[in-house]
Amino acid sequence: MAPNQAGTDTTVSAEENIQHGTDRGAGFSRLLHRHNSSKRDHARDASLDSLDRVFNTRTQSNTPRPPVSQRPMTSEDTHYANNSYGITELRDGFFDAIFLPPEEVDLEDLTKRAELTLPYAFRKKNPLSVRNFFPKQWHEIKGVVRRATTTRAGIRLLKSFLAFFIAYVLCLAPPVRDRLGRYNYVMVISTILNHSGRTLGAQVDGTILTILGTATGLGWGAFGLWVSTATASARIGYGGVLAVFLFIYIFIIACLRSYYIRTYQAVICAGIAISYTCLADVSGTEVSWSKLLDYGIPWVLGQAIALLVCCAVVPDAGARPLAVALHQAFAVMLDGLGLTRTESVGTRRKLTQTFVTMSQAYRDLVIDFSITLFDPKDVLDLRNLIQGVIRALLSLNSETRILDLIEDESCSQPSRDRSVLDEFVLSMDEKPRVPENEEERRLARFVASNLSEPTEKLLLSMESGLRSCDAVLMDMCGHRQYLGPPKDISSDLAGSLVKLRRRIIKFSDCQDSVLASGKLPSTYAEAPEVVKLFAYCRPVHQAATAVEWLLVKVNHMQQNKPKHLKFHPPSYPFWKAMHRTNTQVRHDRGGVTAGSYFKSFSDIAVIIQKIKSRDFQPLPRDEDQAGKDQHTSYATMTADEPEDEWSVKKNHARHKIWGFLHRLQGFETRFGLKTAAITSLLSIPAWLPQSNVWWDEYEVWWAVVMAWLIMGPRTGGNIQDLFTRVLCAILGSLWAGLSYAAGGGNPYVIAVFAVIFMLPMIYRYTLSTHPRSGLVGCISFTVVSLAEVTAQGSPSPATVAATHGVAMIIGVVASVIVNWILWPFVARHDLRKAVAFMMFYCSIVYRSIVSRYVYYEEGNEPTEEDIRSSEILEGRLREGFVRLRQLLGLTRHEIRLRAPFDPLPYSALIDACERFFEYIVTARQASLFYHPHFIRDNTEFAADLLGHRRDAIATILTNLYVLSGALRADRKVPKYLPSAAATRKQLLDRMGALEAELAASGKLSADEKSEGRKWAQIYSYSYNESLTGCVEQLEELEKYTKAIVGEQGFDFPYTDEE
Repeated sequence: MAPNQAGTDTTVSAEENIQHGTDRGAGFSRLLHRHNSSKRDHARDASLDSLDRVFNTRTQSNTPRPPVSQRPMTSEDTHYANNSYGITELRDGFFDAIFLPPEEVDLEDLTKRAELTLPYAFRKKNPLSVRNFFPKQWHEIKGVVRRATTTRAGIRLLKSFLAFFIAYVLCLAPPVRDRLGRYNYVMVISTILNHSGRTLGAQVDGTILTILGTATGLGWGAFGLWVSTATASARIGYGGVLAVFLFIYIFIIACLRSYYIRTYQAVICAGIAISYTCLADVSGTEVSWSKLLDYGIPWVLGQAIALLVCCAVVPDAGARPLAVALHQAFAVMLDGLGLTRTESVGTRRKLTQTFVTMSQAYRDLVIDFSITLFDPKDVLDLRNLIQGVIRALLSLNSETRILDLIEDESCSQPSRDRSVLDEFVLSMDEKPRVPENEEERRLARFVASNLSEPTEKLLLSMESGLRSCDAVLMDMCGHRQYLGPPKDISSDLAGSLVKLRRRIIKFSDCQDSVLASGKLPSTYAEAPEVVKLFAYCRPVHQAATAVEWLLVKVNHMQQNKPKHLKFHPPSYPFWKAMHRTNTQVRHDRGGVTAGSYFKSFSDIAVIIQKIKSRDFQPLPRDEDQAGKDQHTSYATMTADEPEDEWSVKKNHARHKIWGFLHRLQGFETRFGLKTAAITSLLSIPAWLPQSNVWWDEYEVWWAVVMAWLIMGPRTGGNIQDLFTRVLCAILGSLWAGLSYAAGGGNPYVIAVFAVIFMLPMIYRYTLSTHPRSGLVGCISFTVVSLAEVTAQGSPSPATVAATHGVAMIIGVVASVIVNWILWPFVARHDLRKAVAFMMFYCSIVYRSIVSRYVYYEEGNEPTEEDIRSSEILEGRLREGFVRLRQLLGLTRHEIRLRAPFDPLPYSALIDACERFFEYIVTARQASLFYHPHFIRDNTEFAADLLGHRRDAIATILTNLYVLSGALRADRKVPKYLPSAAATRKQLLDRMGALEAELAASGKLSADEKSEGRKWAQIYSYSYNESLTGCVEQLEELEKYTKAIVGEQGFDFPYTDEE
């Protein structure tokens, strides 16, 4: 090893750090303490680089240590240099790890910081608390009434209920009931499953899918009935034949239901149809083919009624959901500007959620047909521009912002309710560094006084422009009077755009004038607060540019606004659309959070898989040898990720077969097996001679239907869901019995009872967060009440209600219990694995960004396509963090027998991982402007830094890999991990020494020196601060990972024996 590589554990400056004895918190009991509890003081020198605050070398020396290049060689170094014969090790692929004694963790402080990261869902009371049950129900009832009477939800509820009620009243009329037959309630069930509370495109799509699904279910069932009675041998074992047909069909459609979400409506209806065909009124002697019409005709009539109501009553062709999404996005962006901010953490999470919501809003618009004034292509551009603004706002360091360094109150301020500099506040620390001398204060006041007013005016112009955009888009949608903004908000986009451009130009001129004033020092190391001021202003300028592009697009849309509504057919790619569906179907199928989480992480895994590099091969050091094989690829610091061409081209068929067989091991097959198993077991009495009579008389096949409806591909329901669904089934059956008994079968009394019960149940099914229990209540009341009317007192209404109700309860209980026993979904287990995967993904993204944007080779500069791909991946990861917090919220509904689940370390770990990711994004953005050409253009300097670069990167990657692996396997983290802070400090020290050496050599031109004085140092600061932030968050990741899985220690005390 070269001399400059020796003694790496002594290169870090000491830091003052007082360690306190800590108490073991309840949520962090797994974090082990094996350190000396005595207090130890360490000193550190003030430094511009914020890395100093994460160092703690545990040395007792208060003397600052010189950089590596300036320290005298030790005797060991001299001996190595004299005996190395001039040979150095380039360490291809290896790095020198620096291990420092682990810090003692203050659990109380760790817990307090973790509490600040909890999602909003944890501010609510425990949903499993018995004490809070009735107050919670009363509060929700008032919320439902208020929402149904004052918002658009009331119209959607009216449409859904109206279609149901029309079909229900028709079934109460004797002529219609007699014409439709015994199973006339199928028409009402049809209006419930594909209710009218949707957009026109979604309603038409649902109508087509439900009819196709019903037709395929009836067709396959009819084929099974024909086979079961085709021969004498088949008639003897007709039950076995029907069981095979039912099992195969349910297994296939269950797999489709879990894999292709778009087929949900068709598959659900197909499952009900096959259950009816194979289980209702079956025998081994003959087949009553008329029963197929008894089911098919009412189903089609129900779909016609629902479609007619959707088109006739306040129709919505897709404009309103898009308008709501756009209006909410602009409201969040206005908060993100900081002009109305009250809670920075909450606002940043809202911005991230809005980033995801805009993608979903566009997808919902183009997945079905729409009739709007918006062209889908314009909406796509609008979505991208809004996400660009959100991306720029997220790059602002808005948690504490710039310190008010101006002590004089005589500074010019615009007439606003607050001080100008309240928005001009930025800090890189919770306890910001105060200028240490009068000269630094003077420089900070000079820069702040000159930049505060143009920055403030620029922010106001951005605010005005966003409000104008919101007003114009709401006017185009035709929903401004319902959604906002108020009429006093101007729609003059051209004026706002001109004003914004003028403010941007003035802002840039002001920055340039301050930099060229001659009052600033030659190097900003003497005035770090000045760098922070410019580091804050630059993202503001980028955000203003993003807002300008958005204004230009909206202005173009306004000028080219069509005079009439236009029909836009579905334009979403077909195979992508198979894995997506519209908003209402996502809600009605239940398990939205879990489904979104799995889909998001599946998409992230696909992208991550594409950027994984191949196995390591050292670079050739001989140019002649390197030129021999032009087709050989080597592992470098670049991010080229070629695919395995041999396996794809030559073994395409084998790879497809392997992929198919491997896919059969997935959750889709498991869901299909357990669904087919539970439905087949519940169906056995239908084919036994001793039970066939009461099975048909009491329509017990509804137990199978209910089990099919309640089975969920991802979430099967917790104990609270079980009790709620059973309660809804009991209430529906009991209320149906009371409705018949109250009026002696009077249809008017039954209709009144239906209104009273079905209004809240339809709301619960179509609009609440508990759709499955609402569906159980709707179906139980509909089937029982209309079965009583059809029976005309024989059997008695009490018997009908009891038997039908018990059958449905059995189906509900069986489905939930099977989901608990066979491959259950446990939110806390998936949360732990998901966070581990996200940490691993962050390591891949860190490696890719550093190699592509920072340490790229000459001629391999990042292209526009690289930037676009990086932004797409960053958007996916932002969505992943949203899903993680939603998954964390699901853990509140799970009962854990060992001990209560503690969400604090998980919440803090997710927050630290997200901050690590945001620092990576900031580093990528800063690297586009920060180009250390003195290193890239100087081969000698680049070779000198190669080892330090690899040390810094490899240490972070190693730690992330170890932490993610330990978290995923639920095993303890090693006590000692390589110090990323120390290796980062080594790299910065060496870069500083090389910069000083280059400056002293006189090789820099006057232009390079001038440019370095202007923006290079500012971008360098932002870039280095971002990578330093990654190191800080890595330490947080280590702490909270150890808090979750524990820390490895010594099992037995060791003593030295002489």
